Amino acid sequence: MFAVVKTGGKQYKVVENDVLTVERLPGAAGETVTLDEVLLVGDEKGVKVGTPTVAGTVVTAEIVEQTRGDKIIVFKKKRRHNYRRKRGHRQDLTVLKVLAIGAAKAKPAAKKAAPKATAPEKVPEKAKETPKKTPAKKPAAKQAETASKTKAAPKTTKAKAAPKKAAAKATTPAKKAPAKKAAPKAAKAKSAPKSKA
Repeated sequence: MFAVVKTGGKQYKVVENDVLTVERLPGAAGETVTLDEVLLVGDEKGVKVGTPTVAGTVVTAEIVEQTRGDKIIVFKKKRRHNYRRKRGHRQDLTVLKVLAIGAAKAKPAAKKAAPKATAPEKVPEKAKETPKKTPAKKPAAKQAETASKTKAAPKTTKAKAAPKKAAAKATTPAKKAPAKKAAPKAAKAKSAPKSKA
């Protein structure tokens, strides 16, 4: 009997007692893992293809070890641009040994524990006596002030708008005088070329 299983974004054809390396799966060595994404199951009777998975079929495997793959060097280069990047990578892997291929075992129903007869919890007396505090309300005077601030006064005529512009122009500082130029550097003594005489 064989099956095609999907795990880690890849598909694997497995047979009982196969040892295969897959992408990292959670668990420690010795634990069992069930792979429930079985895409195809085949035996001497025939092949059963799932849509997309075969319902009620799982592959049970044991984790042999958690390991890492070989180092891969990732090298990027753009010629004539002085661009070079070198990076290494090791993929995390899990080695599995397939134990069984078959129908999923029905999980035993979880037994519901009988409700325990316990005494009702005692609440401290202080908690009962202290009333809940409510947020204090604003005094009426402050509420009136905030209400008057929120109401916008109706705009009047454009005549008032013009003085604001004039006032804005008056408040802007006059243009600064241009910065003084740096004093010329002391001229080196001009020496006439010496003539050989």
